[in-house]
Amino acid sequence: MCKGLAALPATCLKSAKDMKHRLGFLLQKSDSCDYGSSQGKKEKISSSQRVSQEEVRKWAESLENLIHHDRGLAAFRAFLKSEYSEENIEFWVSCEDYKKTKSPAKLSPKARKIYDEFISVQATKEVNLDSCTREKTSHNMLEPTLSCFDEAQRKIFTLMEKDSYRRFLKSSYYLDLVSPPAAGCGPENCKRSHTHTLDCNSNIISQCA
Repeated sequence: MCKGLAALPATCLKSAKDMKHRLGFLLQKSDSCDYGSSQGKKEKISSSQRVSQEEVRKWAESLENLIHHDRGLAAFRAFLKSEYSEENIEFWVSCEDYKKTKSPAKLSPKARKIYDEFISVQATKEVNLDSCTREKTSHNMLEPTLSCFDEAQRKIFTLMEKDSYRRFLKSSYYLDLVSPPAAGCGPENCKRSHTHTLDCNSNIISQCA
């Protein structure tokens, strides 16, 4: 042992050793977390790439093809959220779920929840309906049936089809999926593609939760 260290009290040497062990543990933990994070991102990217190019191109054929595919719906939903107009697709999805209700006793409370959230004048996510459709839907709330939102749902579907769907097909949310960067792409293009891929996959996971 060198003279400098030998001259130090035993308690100082012990403290130095303890500090060394702690630093080593923290560095190992940091490496482990970085590896786990990296692996998670790779798994998400790999998972999202399972959608074939043929399937993605079908999304451009019709809005129906797009929103009846889980990953297509997630991508479209993410796009609408970026435009602050996700209430339209949320209403459409809620109506689809409502029509699957099997218990008659659950129809009325579920219908009221959808109405209060998307259609009433005080709705927190009010959708854009004409006064006639809104009035008819309000009347349907007196005796809710599985088809009480059908007309309103059709109106919103048509609105999305003529407006936001067309913008979606021209956006990076779709173009990055239908035309992914080649293996030799620049870092900026790769980064942008991976960012949208991860965002899309996160919405899908929340949908399936």
